[in-house]
Amino acid sequence: EYKCYIRCRIPRVKSSVGVKSIEVPWADSFDQYTDKFETKVIDHLKDTCNQTKTAKSLRCGINRVATIIARSVERGLKRRRVVSVKHMSIDEKAIKRGHKYATILSDADTGCVLELGLGRGYRETRDLVDRTIPEANRAEVATFTTDMWAPYIRVWKELLKESKLIHDRFHLIKMLNAGIDKVRRREAKKYPELLRHSRFALLKNPENRTEKQNQVFQIIIEANIEVAKAWALREDFKSIFECKTIKVASDYFNLWLDRVLSSGIKEMETIATRFERHFEGVRNALYYVQSNARAENLNGRIQNVKSIGRGYRSFENFRAATLFFFGNLDLYPHTS
Repeated sequence: EYKCYIRCRIPRVKSSVGVKSIEVPWADSFDQYTDKFETKVIDHLKDTCNQTKTAKSLRCGINRVATIIARSVERGLKRRRVVSVKHMSIDEKAIKRGHKYATILSDADTGCVLELGLGRGYRETRDLVDRTIPEANRAEVATFTTDMWAPYIRVWKELLKESKLIHDRFHLIKMLNAGIDKVRRREAKKYPELLRHSRFALLKNPENRTEKQNQVFQIIIEANIEVAKAWALREDFKSIFECKTIKVASDYFNLWLDRVLSSGIKEMETIATRFERHFEGVRNALYYVQSNARAENLNGRIQNVKSIGRGYRSFENFRAATLFFFGNLDLYPHTS
């Protein structure tokens, strides 16, 4: 609690491997601060999620706080047991402008970040999964949840093919919403008065609509134009979720595909054709309850920490901060 200076002569031991200074009980070798101070920095960071405020409050430099974060994460990763996860999620996170991404592996059950890798290409993703999940533990992965990004699917086929591939429900509905909006914009040229300011009336769930949006929605549905039919197709797809068996999910999905392909709505037909190409992952999404919901929530919390820190200059700093706050690691020095 008080700033103090420790002056001592540390004994050294001469042996066949050379001269070594003995370890002291209050700090690691060559540190300029005690373990108790490091513990206080970690506690302060957990409370504030802000490195600048932590440095100001504890009267130390921002670089020292960043160093403690990196050391704590490195220590926590060494202490963590071999990663064994049953339901894995993989998602991307934009870290800089210009399409600079990081790939985030997380536990779909707990929302805990397992590891991060720079980039979202095939080689980067394969290296990330390879070093995070040991080969002996890969058979324990029951489900692998992702979007339809080709490199992620390729890595699943090569390293985790014994698990069930699940295309995230959030991304499936997001694609259908994008299709509805494309139909709306196309038909807005034909029915400008009817479809003006109608985007959110069509895309929102009923419980989230305002009274005015409900009125607009009812008028569009009663008009029975193509955008109303596209909305109905999305609702039909949502109603298939949580089928009792894989066979039932397959049967209902095929019926839905037939209905979309016979609707004559080109925007929805394009999406349905893409779903058909990824049949296995989409069908599993209709049956299994696992999704990227926790991963999406985690993505938002990571963005919040990133915004508080006004961004990160390097991927290494971003990775350290993400694992520090969301890696569920044992961060503290044990000598405290």
